[in-house]
Amino acid sequence: MIIKMKKQSTKEQIKKVQNHLKAKGFEIHDSVGETYHIFGVVGDTAQFDTRSLYAFESVDSVIRIQEPFKKVNRKLKNEDTLIKVKDVTIGGPNLTVMAGPCSVESKQQVDIIAKAVKKSGAHILRGGAYKPRTSPYTFQGMGKEGLKILNEVGQKYNMPIVSELMDKDHIPEFLEYVDIIQIGARNMQNFALLKELGKIDKPVMLKRGFSNTIEEWLMSAEYIMAGGNENVILCERGIRTFEPYTRNTLDISTIPIIKKLSHLPVIIDPSHAAGHWDLVESLSMASIAAGADGLIIEVHHEPENALSDGAQSLKPKKFDDLMIKANNLTTVLNKKIS
Repeated sequence: MIIKMKKQSTKEQIKKVQNHLKAKGFEIHDSVGETYHIFGVVGDTAQFDTRSLYAFESVDSVIRIQEPFKKVNRKLKNEDTLIKVKDVTIGGPNLTVMAGPCSVESKQQVDIIAKAVKKSGAHILRGGAYKPRTSPYTFQGMGKEGLKILNEVGQKYNMPIVSELMDKDHIPEFLEYVDIIQIGARNMQNFALLKELGKIDKPVMLKRGFSNTIEEWLMSAEYIMAGGNENVILCERGIRTFEPYTRNTLDISTIPIIKKLSHLPVIIDPSHAAGHWDLVESLSMASIAAGADGLIIEVHHEPENALSDGAQSLKPKKFDDLMIKANNLTTVLNKKIS
């Protein structure tokens, strides 16, 4: 439920309405706009008579939210959420690019790739230290040592770090070494883990599950935000369909749908969607044109020797070409908007 207060409402009048609702067991979520003061009411409002709120002179309108997600909902917050990570802002008119290797293999490997993607204009360094692999016999990552390498190289090139968290027991390590905690597709509905992430204030990038609907994805984001952490970034990485020509099917329609339903920023992962490096550029450009806030791309200087996902990794030169085209397209789109 969303309550919009009248323009001339005083702080005392707003507080009176909020206290009235809190006394009935509801949680209040404030959102102050340029013109109106609105706030969301979270809780079971099914049996609550919304008309009773019009008894308060300061109440302008009361709107029920039909969707099961509340804090994620654009009806509660019309302005786009901007996530600030060090000197980088995710969301807004600028395109944010995260790039790096699928897996951390060595300090030298990460340094070579970080230097290249930074030169090309990438903003955030990505890399996997703990790797969820389909087979137990494939490379599982370097663990905590990998996080330390990412952190050291990230500081060297002044790039925030994003890496995937698989287990809540590793949260202390991620709080120390990582700037954005990534939750992979396999853990999108690991609700115990999501609840723990709601207790921290570090940004979380939540990837959509292989076979999950958009509503299920948003409800997972709601778990994090309901716990108090509102620094959530959504990431579309392709869904499982019958089509075998790509690793997954990139759901481009997700972008405008999320922009309509939610205020959270949307990042696109063309690498995992494609599964082939030669499709990454086209999917990236299509995503930017559809309104994506950013991209997360796998880059490797020797993809033929990569310990994981070499087939979908761009070489530095290909990544540089992509960045030039992506920035040019972003500039053109921003001009049209203005």
